[in-house]
Amino acid sequence: MSEDNKDDEGDGQGKTGVLTKTRPKTKKPSMYKVLMLNDDYTPMDFVVHILLSYFQKSEEEAVKIMLNVHQTGVGLCGVYSYEVAETKAMQVIDNARRNEHPLQCTLEKE
Repeated sequence: MSEDNKDDEGDGQGKTGVLTKTRPKTKKPSMYKVLMLNDDYTPMDFVVHILLSYFQKSEEEAVKIMLNVHQTGVGLCGVYSYEVAETKAMQVIDNARRNEHPLQCTLEKE
């Protein structure tokens, strides 16, 4: 190799650059409402029991939600991340079936 070709390979000297560190943007997880649906068969006291047991509502809150479900057809049990909301809804439905009630819970993205 001749002396001239050595310069073509480049040794990186004399070049400048800026090294930047980028942070990945973290997105807040979507939240989901757990909604309880009215039916004509599930006893009101069972609905209150479910709200106390699975959603840690006070007796007063549970009765208020139960009456809302009864009067309007739907009631908000709580808002959670998808996994928590799905688990709570499934636990409620499983418990209702074990007790032979048709109670339903659904999820709705907030």
